[in-house]
Amino acid sequence: MMQRPLLSALLFLILCGAAYGRFISDQPRLVSDGVPSFLRLAEEEEETCDQTYGFMPCTSTAMGNLFLILVYGYLMFTAATYLSAGSELLLEILGPGIVGGLFLPILGALPDAMLILVSGMSGSVETAQSQVSVGMGLLAGSTVMLLTVIWGSCILVGKCDLQDNLAKDNQDTRAFSLTGSGVSTDIWTTYAGIIMAISVIPFIIVQFPQMLHYDSGRNLAVLIGLIVSASLLIAYCLYQVFQPWVQKRRLDYIKHRHVMSGILKHLKKRALGKLSTVDGLPNEEVLSKLFKAIDENSDGYLSHTDLRALIIGIQFNEVSLDHSDAVEKVMREFDTSQDSRIDLQEFIVGVGKWLEEAKTGNESNRAADSMKYIDDFHTQTKRDHFLLGVQSEEGEEGVENSAWTTVKAVLLLLLGTAIAAAFADPLVDSVQNFSNATKIPTFFISFIALPLATNSSEAVSAIIFASRKKLRSASLTFSELYGAVTMNNVLCLSVFLGLVYARGLVWDFSSEVLVILMVCIVMGVFASVRTTFPVWTSLVAFLLYPFSLALVYVLDFVFGWS
Repeated sequence: MMQRPLLSALLFLILCGAAYGRFISDQPRLVSDGVPSFLRLAEEEEETCDQTYGFMPCTSTAMGNLFLILVYGYLMFTAATYLSAGSELLLEILGPGIVGGLFLPILGALPDAMLILVSGMSGSVETAQSQVSVGMGLLAGSTVMLLTVIWGSCILVGKCDLQDNLAKDNQDTRAFSLTGSGVSTDIWTTYAGIIMAISVIPFIIVQFPQMLHYDSGRNLAVLIGLIVSASLLIAYCLYQVFQPWVQKRRLDYIKHRHVMSGILKHLKKRALGKLSTVDGLPNEEVLSKLFKAIDENSDGYLSHTDLRALIIGIQFNEVSLDHSDAVEKVMREFDTSQDSRIDLQEFIVGVGKWLEEAKTGNESNRAADSMKYIDDFHTQTKRDHFLLGVQSEEGEEGVENSAWTTVKAVLLLLLGTAIAAAFADPLVDSVQNFSNATKIPTFFISFIALPLATNSSEAVSAIIFASRKKLRSASLTFSELYGAVTMNNVLCLSVFLGLVYARGLVWDFSSEVLVILMVCIVMGVFASVRTTFPVWTSLVAFLLYPFSLALVYVLDFVFGWS
């Protein structure tokens, strides 16, 4: 793997020499010195260009700049690949938390952030104003591509048969059924989608002056948007840092609910009558008989041993349960006298509380069968536990030779950062020169081409991971997509707004912002209201991509928004 950057560097040096040779000769243009005239998309009045860093290759022809965009784009793709590989190695060694919450999201967005930074840093204010549309095109293009083309592709390759509105792992027998097959994700993916939708707030803030036709307030709006965007970035990183702890707490609670619903279902099955009376109070007669059946030594109390025998006897096969922890939680909840044992009255009161909790949200079932809500509660608990991603409880293997792995991870991160930093500026210049040669607006070039360079490795990884056709893999895939868009909306936007404010540039991107808002809100609503996505949702995502391009074109060139 480490040989690829050497080959890439060697290839680029060869190409540099070939491209630079064009500008040390005063000979007329020949077919062998470039491309035939009939392939030139536009002619320039003056065949000159400025070399980035004073030595990087450049050209003023359309085909020459297209070639340079491909070369620089490949190098940016290589940088993104090394950053991704180094991040994954670092995550294997150090685990989530600080690494997963701070470093990985930032490193994932680093190539995009660097391209945005250099698009507004070079040259005069006028030059920066003309080139900054490259950064906006990349920002909008990355967001739209991830949430449309990549999102929809992950649905198609990861689809499984839907049963009871849940995708069955590794079961795909219904071909491309629009409603009968799809993908299910866990509840944490829903949270990631909601956070993504919230992250568009800075865009709305910056657009306020233009919506109100209040030009004098644009700089203030940019500053406020920058502060809000930076604050959201910090908040998102903190959320990522503490998410494993939050997830563990939530999983522990669902496990306890699993024990609670399992015990209630077990008591219902063994009871000679209903557990509650007609008026909803605990049936003391029935519960007294159950208490005596559980009290193995007939001493009038339920001890830790009695509870452990009860829980083991129920056999909670659906969940990896720590029996000792489950016993302690039940004892703590029932033993109000805190004497480490449960008497009959405490048992009746405790079961009564559980019955009341099980009734929540099951009012419609109580009239037909006052005990049916116990089965419904048990079914809903199993579903909630499944949607939390029970596979996350699997043990992780240790990393062999962690010292060398750490060195390799750091080298990959440094190499990826160096490549991204070195070739971001030449890539932006090539896009600008290509735009000048073809008269195609830089926004559309960067919207379509640059995300392919900076997000390709992430896209391929997401699609491959989704193809495993499991809830766990689908959840991680879509969480990463939502997370990448969130970082675009907070980190990359913070860099962009910082440039606009520091250099005194004009914020005039109404149509581009509208596209970002539209796609993020539509897909964020999708993620927030459902955890299962049938195949038809992928069609909606795919259609949003060409619609976004057409919308920007119509608003800018027909209605003159920009």
